[in-house]
Amino acid sequence: MPDDITSDATGAQHLRVGFIGTGLIGTPMVERLLEQGFAVAVWNRTAEKATPLVARGATAAASARELASGCDIVCLCLTDTAAVEDVVFGTGHIASVLHAGQIVVDFSSIAPDVTLELATRVQSAGGAHWIDAPVSGGLPAARAGRLIIFAGGNAADIATAAPVLNALSIRVTHMGGHGAGQLAKSCNQMIVGCNLLVIAEMLSFARAAGIDATQLPAALAGGFADSLPLQIFGNRMARNIDTPKIGTVATFKKDIDQVARLAGESGAFVPMTARAVELLRDASAHADVGIDADCSRIVRMFDERRATPPS
Repeated sequence: MPDDITSDATGAQHLRVGFIGTGLIGTPMVERLLEQGFAVAVWNRTAEKATPLVARGATAAASARELASGCDIVCLCLTDTAAVEDVVFGTGHIASVLHAGQIVVDFSSIAPDVTLELATRVQSAGGAHWIDAPVSGGLPAARAGRLIIFAGGNAADIATAAPVLNALSIRVTHMGGHGAGQLAKSCNQMIVGCNLLVIAEMLSFARAAGIDATQLPAALAGGFADSLPLQIFGNRMARNIDTPKIGTVATFKKDIDQVARLAGESGAFVPMTARAVELLRDASAHADVGIDADCSRIVRMFDERRATPPS
């Protein structure tokens, strides 16, 4: 059975934390760690994205390798599997400076099978340990330190990293060995991705039927149809708000594509996810949505496809 890791966020003064990837979710996570008293070194492939964090007290590392060589816990929060592989064993090559006693905590959402491979290679290369720790909760939760974390790896390593994990989250669940955290995140994304598409479909239906769609998120709050995606993305969809970005089509397409691959390999029957793959592919290519758009724009594709009712 999964174990919840519960302890307070003590030990901040004793852990040197490095954070690679200061994008949409990574930035508020670093801000939270700084607020909780951690000394945090940061590095980002696009250097200017880390500049505001340096102004708030983080230390800028000249390279990913420099950051990794000087930290007890190396946190990754990167776009996809390829980006993580590149930082660890590619152009970033932090594996060459990792050593026994260090822990790599990967907050990215990446492939579970590649996670197992990376954990094994990092352990063999220098003795460092790996935790896959993908998160859920979005930007508001990241800013407030109220993410939930699905952890895969060794229980002793998760306990060592607990001060960092607990500073960022309200719950850390140890799902099993390496890759189990990523599998749990895939389950999470099946629900969220399909939910976002149904929310867009529902709001477009409401508009076509002639009721005020902007009232629906509040009207449905607290009932069986309620969800965080409805209250966050649904409100934005209903009001045609898509800036600032809080979750892109690309992110959900990447995650749902991965679920479809894993389902095919495991033999799972996932018809709803298969349809979500098709719709996210369509949204990615849609003239008024696009791969880099905020997910709130997906409703525009449903509106555009609305049929003219019979007279």
